[in-house]
Amino acid sequence: MVSERATSGLGNTRARARTVSVAYAGGEERRGPVTMGQANMIRCILRDEPALINIHDVWPAPAGTRLEAAVDALRALAVRHEALRTTFPHPPGSAPREQVVSAAGTFTVTVLDHDELPAEPARYAEALAREARHGRFHLDRDFPLRVSLVALGGAPVFVALAASHAVTDVSALAVLKEEWLALLSGEELPPLTAFTPLDLAAEEATPTGLRKSAASLGHWERIIRTGPQAMFAEPGAEGTEVRAPQLTLRSRRGARALALVAERTGGLPQTVLLTAWCALLAHRTGQAACVAAVPTSNRYEPRLARSVNTLAQDALLTLDVRVPSFDVLLSKAWGAALNAYRHSRFDAVSLWEMIGRTTFERGSVFARDIVFNDVSTLPTALPSTLPSDRAPSVTGPDLELGWGEEQVLPTRVLTFVHETDPLLRLGVWADPALFPREQAEGFLVGLVRLLEAAATGDVPLDALTEVTGVRPVERGPDWERVDGSWVSPPAVAEALSQALDGVPVHVHVTADPPRDGELPDGDAEAGLTAYIASGGAALTPAGAHAAFMDALPGRPGLLAPRRYVIVQDAPAEADRSGAWLRQQILSEGTGRDRRM
Repeated sequence: MVSERATSGLGNTRARARTVSVAYAGGEERRGPVTMGQANMIRCILRDEPALINIHDVWPAPAGTRLEAAVDALRALAVRHEALRTTFPHPPGSAPREQVVSAAGTFTVTVLDHDELPAEPARYAEALAREARHGRFHLDRDFPLRVSLVALGGAPVFVALAASHAVTDVSALAVLKEEWLALLSGEELPPLTAFTPLDLAAEEATPTGLRKSAASLGHWERIIRTGPQAMFAEPGAEGTEVRAPQLTLRSRRGARALALVAERTGGLPQTVLLTAWCALLAHRTGQAACVAAVPTSNRYEPRLARSVNTLAQDALLTLDVRVPSFDVLLSKAWGAALNAYRHSRFDAVSLWEMIGRTTFERGSVFARDIVFNDVSTLPTALPSTLPSDRAPSVTGPDLELGWGEEQVLPTRVLTFVHETDPLLRLGVWADPALFPREQAEGFLVGLVRLLEAAATGDVPLDALTEVTGVRPVERGPDWERVDGSWVSPPAVAEALSQALDGVPVHVHVTADPPRDGELPDGDAEAGLTAYIASGGAALTPAGAHAAFMDALPGRPGLLAPRRYVIVQDAPAEADRSGAWLRQQILSEGTGRDRRM
């Protein structure tokens, strides 16, 4: 079928569109259980809008590529990689538990042939790939790549594709891109040595694999019980989803400084950059620790490094920044990162059951505020999110900032590290309510300044404002550090009162004995006590806690009281803790099924 139509949202770009059906055969038919990573992503696929969970990429075709060769290379990838021949049969209304690998099948490629390409063809291909993310993949039958070939006069220029996150992640797409380019250049691909999804599923089911999963849950639980419940617990941080524009940094200065810091300290460039990023974010948020999800880092095992699979399970990093200097922090960062990487394989259902139980007991909501995705070491990692008509080169800008499209994200700051040499290239999406454009740009400039300062010597962490120009957030007198988190007690009282139909509530900070595993800095010893005037209504601590927890999502400045005290009526001096203490107590407890 051949038709002429307008394509993408970049104006009236005209293309002759036709669909090519591609048959493949020669693979091996297999079946078995899903992996933990697949189960994790399938859970998101069934819950979230496809544009939020599907992923995409853009592959530039080498000059002189023929259409038939481009299609043949895609066919070869389908035969080579089991993930591309995988479907997930399951009854309606249920989540797949099994994956089936076909030996043969078909997929389609949409060819968009142009007489003339737009002025920015890479950005046009990027828009096509993003547009393709909006369609939902049917797990039980669809080929997991939705492919468009952008052609000029019949010659391929770009592959723009959307991919199912059930079988691919960013790293997997980078491997596929490298192999596609190698096939087009006439290279013979080496034998596969990386784990297939079914190989990984088999290893995960062994006693060793199950012990690793259990250890991962313990690692996560310790952080969720004792770390800051949200990195951005501050005025302006609201809601569970953020619409944020993309900000791109390209900097030769940053790359030079990063290399010099690595040379001076003996640290890996990726660890140096992660340390600087965490130090600056903890400084900006006024937190004692940086808690961040680092998704791509669970490919640290050789058998997983080049696996075409979805390994998109978070490695949860916690880095205590209460040290005197950058060098000391860097010396701790690799161990903290490795600990996170080792605990990034888990059963997603068990993880979220644990998170639900732990946060209910703590009285918090775990906020995945910071995501740091370093894809700079992936093969041919030219990012789809930062399209460019030319390959990066040492002649790039000293420091260049550029703004791009908005994206809806369930996080406050999402960072992709695309390149560290010869340019430092980052793509960042930051909540505009917390980072207006000038402050977002200032933060990235401050990161480069921190690297430049650390290139010549150790940097005291108490000098970060002077060194970087980035100032800690101002929270105001109503905010306090409670149980390792920044909290506004008056806002807790207001929210609890609203959750209980407007009854009077007073909340104050008390010093309770620290719980096992808490940070030994004194902050974790502080807890909240809520006094509630029931007015004779039937109210229990358990009912108060449940009502407050229902009101908690999207409000990171709130933390549930550790203790609820129910009294009959509010005292005349309702703003004084001492007056509430003199009221007759009707009942009291934690509201968590155990009395205090």
